[in-house]
Amino acid sequence: MEFSWEHFFRFLFGEYMLTGVWTTLWLACVAMLLGCTLGVVVAFMKMSRYWAPRQFANLFIWVWRGTPLLVQMVIIYTVLPLFGLKLGVISSAILALSLHEAAYFAEIVRSGILSVNKGQTDASLALGMTWPQRMRYVILPQATRIIIPPLGNQFTLMIKTTSIASVISMEELFRRTQQLAQFEFRVLEAYLGAACWYLLMTTVWGEIQKRLEAHYDRPFGPLSDEDGKKPERPVTGDAAAQV
Repeated sequence: MEFSWEHFFRFLFGEYMLTGVWTTLWLACVAMLLGCTLGVVVAFMKMSRYWAPRQFANLFIWVWRGTPLLVQMVIIYTVLPLFGLKLGVISSAILALSLHEAAYFAEIVRSGILSVNKGQTDASLALGMTWPQRMRYVILPQATRIIIPPLGNQFTLMIKTTSIASVISMEELFRRTQQLAQFEFRVLEAYLGAACWYLLMTTVWGEIQKRLEAHYDRPFGPLSDEDGKKPERPVTGDAAAQV
């Protein structure tokens, strides 16, 4: 069977595949938002001075990073109902993706915070800052520079990872591509169309990520005056006497 450009473009811009693209986008965004929120909580639990939250965070990260997402999603969708907790396809996909992402993002946040020089914390303590103030004004602004690049990479991965939700019949891009290939008997055209959409989504996000990294790489304070020149130091001491 020869490749058909007509079928390819019909699949690529057809409503059926475009609906799958939209589902992939909102699923990735929702799962990433929930996963990052939970990841921050788990990261602070792991850095806690108390034994119980530290152990809970270690167990959470160990389980969700140590098992495949595919297995996690199937367990959530098929096993939890046996214990009286029945979730729909969308809820199961969001829950599995969010928990999986949280385990990875927790380590990203923890490493970013720990990368800030301890002298910064000591200086903020000397100034009498509370813990929330230290985090808001000293630690997190500097840790963000370390967190942004891997965070962006995780979202790129999330866009592609949503395809795993097809195993529980989530009608995202990959699932709809499978159905198109089966109904139309045009496997190459359908999957090539899906590949183009995945490539477009990750490319657009890559450009956004570059701008985010450039924004957070800027210095926190001004380096020069309004004229673009370094401010001159005031003349004091012996130099002032000479003048």
